[in-house]
Amino acid sequence: MKKFILGTAMALVMSTAAHAETVGVSMAKFDDNFLTVLRNGMTDYAKTLNGVTLQVEDAQNDVSKQQSQIQNFIASKVDAIIVNPVDTDATTAMSKLAADAGIPLVYVNRQPVNVDTLPEKQAFVASHEQESGTLETKEICRILGGKGKAVVIMGELSNQAARMRTQDVHDVIKTDECKGLEIVEEQTANWDRTQGADLMTNWLSSGIEFDAVISNNDEMAIGAIQALKAAGKDMSKVVIGGVDATQDALAAMQAGDLDVTVFQDAAGQGKGALDTALKIAKGEKTEKKVYIPFQLVTPENVKDFVTKN
Repeated sequence: MKKFILGTAMALVMSTAAHAETVGVSMAKFDDNFLTVLRNGMTDYAKTLNGVTLQVEDAQNDVSKQQSQIQNFIASKVDAIIVNPVDTDATTAMSKLAADAGIPLVYVNRQPVNVDTLPEKQAFVASHEQESGTLETKEICRILGGKGKAVVIMGELSNQAARMRTQDVHDVIKTDECKGLEIVEEQTANWDRTQGADLMTNWLSSGIEFDAVISNNDEMAIGAIQALKAAGKDMSKVVIGGVDATQDALAAMQAGDLDVTVFQDAAGQGKGALDTALKIAKGEKTEKKVYIPFQLVTPENVKDFVTKN
């Protein structure tokens, strides 16, 4: 009887071990408000799943470091890899590494340059960037009554999201209802709050006049707000928009400083990426592109989003 019980217990342990799955995760950087929510969404979800272990690494915004992390994941024979790319133009090489090793690879949040030619067992999970900049700019246009001068603060230009969100701004301004909007300056602040503040300080000291700040993300928008306040500007005279609806951005909106943001469900993207990676690892069918919807956030509905991130 003891032998039978022991044998059954061993079988259960072996069965559990057989179903245990390890997923390697390479994040572009840990020190980023939005990406922290995304990473936490993934790790929190993993804790609810039996036998799923995440090995999460910080690429520290270094492409070569990220590539090494992927190679290490492959060498340690993980069941799947999730990558939040440092440089979306470097993803073709990453895809080849994973494909040659036969390991599933899921890109999350930042669209890989090879998104339309991803190998078998690879996918992309994010929100559709065409919605983000479009929702933001249309709302700013509405507030301004379809006319005025705007400055555009762009994210890292090596990043597909920055390029697409900026293109969204230009596409909206070409429409009949917003063609009275004029972009007077457009520069990058690399997704960073401090760089956003420095850029705004430079624009103000150059005497550039504008009615709106259209930022590719909330962090840069908050930096711009800080610089405008430091310069003693009347915040009620400038319309400011961002993207992500981070906690800091929602607080800025409730304080009356930020006028527009767009909720990007970071935790939802993290959960979706892990779900997709596990499905591919199990041989289940998945879409090549999995989109989590964006939502417009304004002072009227901001309270609905405070608990979401």
